[in-house]
Amino acid sequence: VQLQASGGGLVQAGGSLRLSCAASGLTFSRSVMGWFRQAPGKEREFVAAISWSGDSTKYTDSVKGRFTISRDNAKNTVYLQMNSLKPEDTAVYSCAVDVARIPVLSMSEWRYDYWGQGTQVTVSS
Repeated sequence: VQLQASGGGLVQAGGSLRLSCAASGLTFSRSVMGWFRQAPGKEREFVAAISWSGDSTKYTDSVKGRFTISRDNAKNTVYLQMNSLKPEDTAVYSCAVDVARIPVLSMSEWRYDYWGQGTQVTVSS
């Protein structure tokens, strides 16, 4: 299984970025996908997750209303649209996949089986 995240960069506060994560080596349409982030000196935290079909999503409270997770099963890709970015959103963002047969939108990193390498998002004030 390989996950390749991209789309990070430097943006001013209030700006937007869209992250992408391309997956291979798995049955993507039967995999819960998640985004996590880790800021310097902090533990990795859950950002968002999406169900197999994309009809169910979950977000951490701090990004609700600003971030949107989506997926394109035909392209084996999951996205994270980030709007109204704040300096506190600065972190390395990683995508992850849960290949369990019973889909659960978990906020726990321990639920996820495979991880991408991460992409840096820096929001300047």
